[in-house]
Amino acid sequence: MVSPSSTSGALLALLAVTLFSTSALLVRLSAPVPSLEVAFWRLLVAGVVVLLAARLTGQLSRRPTFDARRFGVYGLITAAHFGLYIASLGYTTVANALAIVYTAPVFVAAFSHAFLREPVTRRQLAGIAVVVLGVSILAGYDIATDARRLAGDALALGSAAAFGLYSVAGRGERARYPLLVYAGAVYLLASLWLLPAAGFSFDVARYTPANSAAIAALAVFPLAVGHTLYNAALRRIHAARANVLSTLEVVGGAFLAWAVLGEPVPPEAALGTAVTLAGVLAVIL
Repeated sequence: MVSPSSTSGALLALLAVTLFSTSALLVRLSAPVPSLEVAFWRLLVAGVVVLLAARLTGQLSRRPTFDARRFGVYGLITAAHFGLYIASLGYTTVANALAIVYTAPVFVAAFSHAFLREPVTRRQLAGIAVVVLGVSILAGYDIATDARRLAGDALALGSAAAFGLYSVAGRGERARYPLLVYAGAVYLLASLWLLPAAGFSFDVARYTPANSAAIAALAVFPLAVGHTLYNAALRRIHAARANVLSTLEVVGGAFLAWAVLGEPVPPEAALGTAVTLAGVLAVIL
């Protein structure tokens, strides 16, 4: 029987991935602001918004004692995930970047078993393999052959590994800190890791009302709301299940990039979507 906690966790992850799907499109619309600068503003604004929500809901009144070293590492992992992902979009297509980033369930399964001692069943492992196959088909097996595309692929793979660690950290801290306090602190610390690089490249002339609005939307919707919902899901279901559900961003992100930006979606998209959904169902049921 499926527990109420598992059901609510899956629903939270699905709500989160709906918001995640806007991320790649908004990153494109934030040009020509450099990728690390976009990641810095995104994390800073989201951190402030979520901590303000924590204050308004009374979660900060409990005054939790932070392990500064551990949270510093969490912030670094989060900065690496967002910074590498945004950077990869400057070298490769949205579909390809998302397909590589969402090999993350492989990392999550390994990390959750290693660090949290959470078992991963054979059926879940098979489902994860099917999900990775599905997102690969969706990207059209787009294997880079030039240096620029290879660099984009490498950045996306680094983001996938960081996302795996980010997911496991969020689940591991579920009993120690209130949700909004944990999420807001991690986002804010991640922005501080990116501050030196963002400050080095800062040029006010790059900012327009349009791309500033895109960066603000990127901070609020896919991150402050979307990733906080994802962290809420991690508190209810196995990290591998939540992360596999998040792979549906590949479908939504690629569709939005096609609909708004005209980026091509491979003809194998329908097959890739079906295979991905089959893998997701195998993991979560």
